[in-house]
Amino acid sequence: MVLKKTTVMVDEEYLQIIKEAAAREGRPESEYFREAFRIAALRARRWSDDWDIPVLDFGGPVTEDDVRTAVDEAVTENGGPAGNAA
Repeated sequence: MVLKKTTVMVDEEYLQIIKEAAAREGRPESEYFREAFRIAALRARRWSDDWDIPVLDFGGPVTEDDVRTAVDEAVTENGGPAGNAA
C-alpha cells in the first residue's frame, strides 16, 4: 500500500488523547490516524452491486415477547447459557 501525506485539523482534546494512548501503548500516533481513516473509508464506501441477503418470513410480525420466549426455550433446551448444564 502506498501511503500519502496529508494535513488534518483535529480537536486539541482528541489529539491529546491520541498522544497519551500512543505513549502508553508504545505505538506511533500515525497508526491511530491511519486506523481512523481506514474506519471512515469503510463507513463511507458504497457498493454498486446489490447484496444477496436472504429474506426470512416468520408468517407475521415478531414481537419482543416472541424473541424472549424463543431465547428462553433455547436456553432451557441447551442446559443454560452457552450450553452449560444448569
